[in-house]
Amino acid sequence: MDAVHLDAPLVYLLLLLACLSNHSYTTSQVLPHSCRCDDGYVGDPYVPDGWKRDSQGYYNPVPQKVNCGRKCGNIDVPFPFGLEPGCSARSQFQLRCTNVTSSTLMFDRDHYLSQINIADGFVHIKHLNSYGGYSLPWPARHRDGLFSGIKSSDLALNWVVANLTCQEAQRNTSSYACVSDNSSCLSVNETDVDNSYRYIGYRCKCMNGYHGNPYELNGCHWVKRHISPQMGVAIGFAISFGILLFGVSVTLLVHRWRRDMEKKVRRKYFRENQGLLLEQLISSDENATEKTKIFSLEELEKATNNFDRARILGEGGHGMVYKGILSDQRIVAIKKSTTIKQSEIYEFINEVAILSQTNHRNIVRLFGCCLETKVPLLVYDFVPNGSLYEILHSTSKSNFALSWDDCLRIATEAAGALCYLHSSASVSIFHRDVKSSNILLDANYTAKVSDFGASRLIPIDQTHIFTHVQGTFGYLDPEYYQTGQLNEKSDVYSFGIVILEMLLRRKAIFTNGSGSMQSISQYFLSEFKTRPIIEIVAAQVREEADEEEITSVASLVEMCLRLNGEERPTMKEVEMALQTIKTKRLKSYRVPPLTVKDPQYSRPRDIIDQSFPLEDFGLCQPSTRCYSLEQEFIASTDIPR
Repeated sequence: MDAVHLDAPLVYLLLLLACLSNHSYTTSQVLPHSCRCDDGYVGDPYVPDGWKRDSQGYYNPVPQKVNCGRKCGNIDVPFPFGLEPGCSARSQFQLRCTNVTSSTLMFDRDHYLSQINIADGFVHIKHLNSYGGYSLPWPARHRDGLFSGIKSSDLALNWVVANLTCQEAQRNTSSYACVSDNSSCLSVNETDVDNSYRYIGYRCKCMNGYHGNPYELNGCHWVKRHISPQMGVAIGFAISFGILLFGVSVTLLVHRWRRDMEKKVRRKYFRENQGLLLEQLISSDENATEKTKIFSLEELEKATNNFDRARILGEGGHGMVYKGILSDQRIVAIKKSTTIKQSEIYEFINEVAILSQTNHRNIVRLFGCCLETKVPLLVYDFVPNGSLYEILHSTSKSNFALSWDDCLRIATEAAGALCYLHSSASVSIFHRDVKSSNILLDANYTAKVSDFGASRLIPIDQTHIFTHVQGTFGYLDPEYYQTGQLNEKSDVYSFGIVILEMLLRRKAIFTNGSGSMQSISQYFLSEFKTRPIIEIVAAQVREEADEEEITSVASLVEMCLRLNGEERPTMKEVEMALQTIKTKRLKSYRVPPLTVKDPQYSRPRDIIDQSFPLEDFGLCQPSTRCYSLEQEFIASTDIPR
């Protein structure tokens, strides 16, 4: 039989139509077309059995390059994808960042990514056509089978790691993509053009309850549960509200606990400070009950705005004095000490009890005390015009100065108050810290002796006690300093220094002409023996007082400052001497100026042409300086207990 002769072009055409390999397919139903191997196979599709299985998949589970960039604008590029050679698992997964500003990421000619999602296995695309606009969805198949199909609802391209089954991929651990613990292999299929399922390859995913990148070592992390955004907001709100409620509850409980603890501590201090004893002492005396009150700490905190530093009137070595306004609008001075010996608490209570019974116009009034602190607080009447020390030694530019008549009156008033403490009270009280800063002046410039923090109570049948030395340098009795024996003459010595301050207008310790520090008592006693007294006293005193008055006052001071306490006068004798000098001065004003026979006589400048009646002299009230109850009150240097 003759061989069939076929034309050469026809043979060529038949060969083009024949995809002879079992795992091959034609790319088109219209000529010309070509053959390709199925996904997962490599070889010649035109030759029978010309295919072989792509068992390796050409996948490298570890980047060959370190420190790979993973951002293109706002697009994250996770592994197995990469932006540089050696940064992706396969060459097909290497992308190119064409524009960082507009976040343009190209993975094929004219094909651009807008997002890579490892979890759902899609890459979201934007495909620019030649006109610069968006084209229709891609054809059903990409060129190498790794990217396949279009999810047209959101323009998402399906992708796989390799065109292998999970079983085939797991046989070669060196190229297996699912390297993270808690990850698993996922087989990927897609619907073909005839609605039949076609196998593509495999991808990786994190197991249930885990989230992250399964293509990286330890990339899958445990998450307790997946919740919706709405549920997340609700849970967040509930947690926030719970935390807030818990915080408020804890704050209230802590506040209540602190308040209860503060009450316990206050009750403890009240008992330790002999509060029950003081209550009994006050209740046993009807007059004391009317004048003295035991304040609560809460009352005094409210009166001083919680002891605000802006309310401080004075500060000394033992504590501070605060200005307070009580609920009944009374203005008071609250003395808050820092230290006190426990052994002195009983004496302090007795002192408060005694002072609550004192009734002298020249002693600062004690309103009460507070025993709910470690160191008891004293509440005194507020004295607005400061201290005698401030007026005598003021460095301000004010022209105000006490007249000689004012000085005699203030000295007489203060002496009367000290005399009352020494001999008129039921128990003798030695002040132990008499000084010009502890003689306060009220709105009428009336003297008010204050600061009984160092005072000691002496039984009526005793004349002295031995105690540790306490006082202020410059005013301290030398005999008391040497022997430790405290008696009423110790106050007399200190009061002599106060009179000397008014006479010489110098401080107790002053700087002399050579620049050295000198005590006023040493200076006076030395000068008094060698010079006329009229040359020693201050110029204002020379102008306002006659020589006889000056000599009388100087002689009284000299007696008060004698080293031997027995040679000093008592406070009663000092008061009487001052009263005599003051009365004699008043009597001299009875004679009209025109009938004075002594041409050398002249009255003090502040008395001339005054027409006040006799009983008003010596009680003059300076009119050159005005004060209100709201002015600052400077307390003594040594704060009472």
